[in-house]
Amino acid sequence: MKRLSPVDQVFLWMEKRQQPMHVGGLQLFSFPEDAPDYYVSQLANQLREQTTVTAPFDRRLDSRFGQPVWVEDEHLDLEHHFRFEALPTPGRIRELLAFVSTEHSHLMDRERPLWEFHLIEGLQDRQFAVYTKVHHSLVDGVSAMRLFQRMLSDDPEQRDMPPIWSLPRRSRTGTSDNGPSMWRNVAHLLGESGKQLGTVPAVSKALLSTVNRARKDPAYDSIFHAPQCVLNGKITGSRRFAAQSYCLKRIRAVCKASETTVNDVVMAMCATALRTYLMNQDALPEKPLVAMVPVSLRKDDSSEGNQVGIILASLGTHLNDAAQRLSYIHEDVKASKERYASMSAEEILNYTAMLLAPASFNLLTGMAPKWQTFNVVISNVPGPKEPSYWNGAKLEGMYPVSIAMDRIALNMTLTSYCDQIEFGLIGCRRTLPSLQRMLDYLEEGLAELEAAWGL
Repeated sequence: MKRLSPVDQVFLWMEKRQQPMHVGGLQLFSFPEDAPDYYVSQLANQLREQTTVTAPFDRRLDSRFGQPVWVEDEHLDLEHHFRFEALPTPGRIRELLAFVSTEHSHLMDRERPLWEFHLIEGLQDRQFAVYTKVHHSLVDGVSAMRLFQRMLSDDPEQRDMPPIWSLPRRSRTGTSDNGPSMWRNVAHLLGESGKQLGTVPAVSKALLSTVNRARKDPAYDSIFHAPQCVLNGKITGSRRFAAQSYCLKRIRAVCKASETTVNDVVMAMCATALRTYLMNQDALPEKPLVAMVPVSLRKDDSSEGNQVGIILASLGTHLNDAAQRLSYIHEDVKASKERYASMSAEEILNYTAMLLAPASFNLLTGMAPKWQTFNVVISNVPGPKEPSYWNGAKLEGMYPVSIAMDRIALNMTLTSYCDQIEFGLIGCRRTLPSLQRMLDYLEEGLAELEAAWGL
């Protein structure tokens, strides 16, 4: 038995039909060179034999002493979680993205472990895909990436590699989850209370600094500063997923010329894409859009639960010049990082909670629609730096599939892989029509930055 942290519980509380709270990933593989045409069917048969399910995929929700906990599912039905499927002809990327859009719209059964693994055949050019989705209460983006990377190898000759649900258990140190739950709960609460109380002075000082700066600088991302926007209306349960790869060398060349970071340039690309998309709908706010940018606080190699802080970054969408937008974003993000530099992980978490309290209240109740803390989520999850393989199949691309929510209709998540930056955009199909056009606008944003520095 394992208790859910308060953060993990929030993802369960927030879930509703129009707001599924699972994260996912789409991986594109090419056949091994010597593989037969029926390679994917052969692989599916091998995966069906992987009946040993390890943590966290062997857990389902239960309630003990009025609190949600994870317990081992003694009647786990692997056929429900592992699904072998084929795309309709002609098997283009368009059909693959449509498949993911549909599957990501569906809620998962809370009576079972909250994950699915889809092996997808029928793609052109001797390729196949894997689409995995896991509830956000079970893993965060960084831990999901670590689990997936454990499934891969840098050796193209390695075979008999297990799927993500059957990875070997890692040795654990420290206290076991077994024992008298009442006393463990008391100890947990006392221990956490001590940590939280100790953060009050630093958190209060940082929050006061934020408010004071917001009063002096109207462009600063204060608690209620984000403008009203079509991105922040109510959404439906239907999703559209768009994905594409961009050359990391091009992005790094802009970084070098502008003396900024990869994250700065990526956010500037997002800002341009959002600006162009909204201008084409005659819906660009006069004030700059504000992005919520998750920052990993994980200092160990664990792969469960959620350990993240938040930066609120103004995207400079009110500026017409791409170079000026990049500089604006760089300075804003730099100020946020400096604010966190002297804070512990617990202080950052509590500061984040206080900063986002208005947004959380609105997302949970819908009772304060004018309390717009941010307009869009932009998240960057590091991926493998070297070419990776799974049972001889080369990983060609990996695209994150995240969460859209009421009043936050668009999530722009990206990951790095070798010399690529892989973008995954998820949004409400009705609120954001023709979302796929934003992929072209991301490319235009990068091209504008290259032109600004003569690259």
